[in-house]
Amino acid sequence: MDHGVTVGPIKGIKSVKSIAEAVASGGADAAIVHKGTAIFGHRGYGRDLGLIIHLSASTSLGPDPNNKVLVATVEEALKLGADGVSVHVNIGADDEGSMLSTFGEISRKCNEWGMPLLAMMYPRGKKIRDEYSPEAVTHATRVGAELGADIVKTNYTGDQYSFSQVVEGCPAPVVIAGGPRVESEMDLLSMVEGAINGGARGVAIGRNIFQAEDPTLITRRICAVVHDGMSAEEAIGISSPHQC
Repeated sequence: MDHGVTVGPIKGIKSVKSIAEAVASGGADAAIVHKGTAIFGHRGYGRDLGLIIHLSASTSLGPDPNNKVLVATVEEALKLGADGVSVHVNIGADDEGSMLSTFGEISRKCNEWGMPLLAMMYPRGKKIRDEYSPEAVTHATRVGAELGADIVKTNYTGDQYSFSQVVEGCPAPVVIAGGPRVESEMDLLSMVEGAINGGARGVAIGRNIFQAEDPTLITRRICAVVHDGMSAEEAIGISSPHQC
């Protein structure tokens, strides 16, 4: 739910409180938000939802959206009661060096405070011909693990076998991003199933959940694949967020 900084209050996150309640009801473990959202989107009721504060940002209106800069600190996240923090690095971007330097500093602070760190590692930039290629994704995830991430988030490479190579090359647990909007929920669930079968430890999905027709239900279906071991075909048959 950190998309508000990047692209503004798009459909699904105009009310962070509402979507947080929806995904929590569907079984989501945590939400990734910026520090301001954690304050005005605070929930003091209902099912618990972990809080991960995103520390880096850029906007789609800036001269280089791939250049992620530090906008919050580990100490700020601690004061907000965060369960973890996240940082975004685009491997191959013009400003890769400064992003890696920021990553290193955040990793050091996380070690100092005992704060879990999720690194969003994507191959993006002029040198990257295909940001979903197994070779590029494997390199990006390995960088995340080598620089101290507890969890690495990255692109799904399109099939179970190639993604298993990504996981094999990354010592840290890997989760997949949701990517651009998919055509159907079945496509989304099939992607999640392939990633889990390929060794992913979970998913970190934004628009394909919060812009869905029923965010609570699609969250429950995804959780059924990730946590309950259901196939995509079985999960699509779930008609209620409370259905086991």
